[in-house]
Amino acid sequence: MDINQRKEKFGEAYLRAVAAVAGFTLYKPEVDDDSVDWGIAARGTKLFRRRPRVELQLKCTATDVLRDEELHYDLSVRNYEHLRERRLLVPRILVVVRLPTDIGHWLEQTERELALRHCAYWVSLHGREPTANTRTVRIALPRLQVLSVEELRMLMATINLGDSP
Repeated sequence: MDINQRKEKFGEAYLRAVAAVAGFTLYKPEVDDDSVDWGIAARGTKLFRRRPRVELQLKCTATDVLRDEELHYDLSVRNYEHLRERRLLVPRILVVVRLPTDIGHWLEQTERELALRHCAYWVSLHGREPTANTRTVRIALPRLQVLSVEELRMLMATINLGDSP
């Protein structure tokens, strides 16, 4: 695999780990022609009676994108336009996994633990204004919105109430 394929697979592994521990199922569209790489679904439980779902565009980067309070990511205009749509039945988010530049630091494993570095951030682009840009749009993902087990559960609870993330 080339380095970009490795990043993609590492990002998927991160997403799978967080969703599994949070208790949600992942699904993957056969073709990514609508800026949806993955979907996350909850089965019906007392907490998630409405069986919430969220779909996402998953990106992975090892570049210097971290700022004081945000992570900056240049998203293609095509992806931006698909993610900002207002009238979707299933809400969509952008997830960006930030990696160390050295692939040797992406993962550490001992007999007691498996550590994936660094982490993923998420943001909803729902309802944002159209762009005049032709290639990319710089997206600021709040550093407070780390895609963790707890954050994913809160995100799904919000969607379960009928609110947008």
